[in-house]
Amino acid sequence: MVTGNRYICSGRSRGLWRCGTLRNKVFDKNTAQLLRPQHSIKPKSDRTSYRLPTHLSSKYRRIYLLMSTSTVSPLPSLSSEFRAALQGRIEHRLRDIIAANITTLYGTSAASLSPFRQAIAGKDIKDLAVIVDFRRAVPLTDYESYKPFIAKFFGNPLKQSELENLLAPGLPSFIAKSSSTSGNKPNHFPKYPTRRWTTAAFARHLHFNDSAKTAFIYCFAYQKLLEVLGEDGEVTTKIPVCIGTCGGIRSAENWSVETDSTRMGTIIPGHVSPWATGFITHHRSFLLIHALFALSEPTLDRFLTSFLTFFVDLILYVQEDWDMLLTSIRDGRIPEIDHIDHVRTYLQANFRADPQRAEELENIGPPLTCPGWAQRIWPNLKTLVCICSGTFAAVLPKARSVLGPNILVQNPGYGCTECSVGKVLNTNDTETFVLETGEIVEFLDTSEAPVHDNILQAWDLQPGRCYQPVATTRDGLWRYLIDDIIQVTGFDPRNGSPVFTFYGRKNLAIRFPYAAITEAHLISVVQAINTEDIVQVQEFTAVLDQRELPQTVGFFLEIVGPSAKLARQKAFEALLTTNDDHQRGLDTGRIGLPTIRIVRSGTFAEYRLWRGESMNAGIGQIKVPVVMTNEGQQEWISERVVMEL
Repeated sequence: MVTGNRYICSGRSRGLWRCGTLRNKVFDKNTAQLLRPQHSIKPKSDRTSYRLPTHLSSKYRRIYLLMSTSTVSPLPSLSSEFRAALQGRIEHRLRDIIAANITTLYGTSAASLSPFRQAIAGKDIKDLAVIVDFRRAVPLTDYESYKPFIAKFFGNPLKQSELENLLAPGLPSFIAKSSSTSGNKPNHFPKYPTRRWTTAAFARHLHFNDSAKTAFIYCFAYQKLLEVLGEDGEVTTKIPVCIGTCGGIRSAENWSVETDSTRMGTIIPGHVSPWATGFITHHRSFLLIHALFALSEPTLDRFLTSFLTFFVDLILYVQEDWDMLLTSIRDGRIPEIDHIDHVRTYLQANFRADPQRAEELENIGPPLTCPGWAQRIWPNLKTLVCICSGTFAAVLPKARSVLGPNILVQNPGYGCTECSVGKVLNTNDTETFVLETGEIVEFLDTSEAPVHDNILQAWDLQPGRCYQPVATTRDGLWRYLIDDIIQVTGFDPRNGSPVFTFYGRKNLAIRFPYAAITEAHLISVVQAINTEDIVQVQEFTAVLDQRELPQTVGFFLEIVGPSAKLARQKAFEALLTTNDDHQRGLDTGRIGLPTIRIVRSGTFAEYRLWRGESMNAGIGQIKVPVVMTNEGQQEWISERVVMEL
């Protein structure tokens, strides 16, 4: 059901008020208030247009208007009408993707698609039988299936004739580099100019309000620039290799690499930091410069960044370098910090002395001097937009202590390097998503064998069960098995799309002979011990602790105010709720009580800095793995242990 009154309105110049959430409404012309309540919810295709009152049109010309707080509750099952509408939308999109990509080099030559090519030979792609053939003949694929094709982008020379129409029509806008959080080498995914790199929900955040002031904390630098040669040997196209958010934002904003020099000395309207700040590739320096310009702007409305941990790191660096930042604001000089010399001129050109602002900040004090510090620094601050679900939720209490209770922490959606998957169901719920994507997402029940015969469609899912997403994309992936697990909780009452929560990564688990401890299990353990009378966890990671026999689960925690005598037993009790076999494992000597090692304050921020430097990773991708399997990473964090419980 839907509670409250929420209206999604287009901002087109003709002034039509399109209600995309609730139907059959009558509004007061002057106040835009609902006069007659709704009696039924109809499918999205059944739309009614309303004239937007003139006095509201300029204020709400942007895409979405929330007239009052609303809560959307998932349906436990699909009606036949919703099921048919959902199937129709998905199959129409699938036919479009097949028609576009079956003629590419991968589509015409990949061995995995040979049975499908034979099945559809001579058929009209728009024929419903092609959908049946797709589901019967296209197998699950993984990165190895695409590796020989993607390797062509890293050959020499790069000839346009050999790279065009490789996975999808034309040439890619950019090549997205995965995060390699587990320590493995990153994968690369060509992204083609379809402008479907992310959900519409996140696209709204880029231009929420022209007059708003935003700390736009994203990296615009690329790792490599591929120069594609035409038949005459001249460069025809330049393709950046970069993190997905960098390439996606560049594509959405039409910021080509060829025109970077024209923006370096400017501040994009609505932003507070110069565009050149996005080319600082050192984690600490990147966040410090963003913090400097944000502190200088008293009318800041919102923060927009990749992960909640980035905001927490920024606050930590502000705390450590408070005096330096205030001196810079007072004197109008960019501070002498490392790794910014290549953009210092552009930064300085956009920075002015503001002794009055420096005095205001000095009177308030650094971040950890008072609760709700951010609201005092920026009275207009309303929103922090970042990925803050799953493992990132562990630092939410730390962020909330700085933000105070009134600033909305908003999740832009759920996705991965391979494709976007969904948006948040409700604005104030950072953990629950609804399927919204320009791609095709099917599902594999995690309790079934990973074969294509077991793939389910969106309308066949069961609330309470866990699934792996399977993506067929406009960028040329065919039934690609994504290494995430989601748990379905129901269906959107507005259009029937599946509603789900993120459960964990498939391969990030600690495995014992009798059971596996998943990412979701580890998060539940940390949540169980994260109490005022045990420990207050800031961040964590886990390992298979084999220092002594029997082996066990080992936690590295960054905490505040330890009172942790019961922490190990409490952690084991939490594990028992996930699997009864853990008790039998303890009784038979196959597993010990979980170990808990406390690391010094700031360790996980330091880890992100270290990983960024050692892996030459994009700033927007540096994450702490829930399960740390890489020996080098384990050794690094072990050196920072200050106490073992």
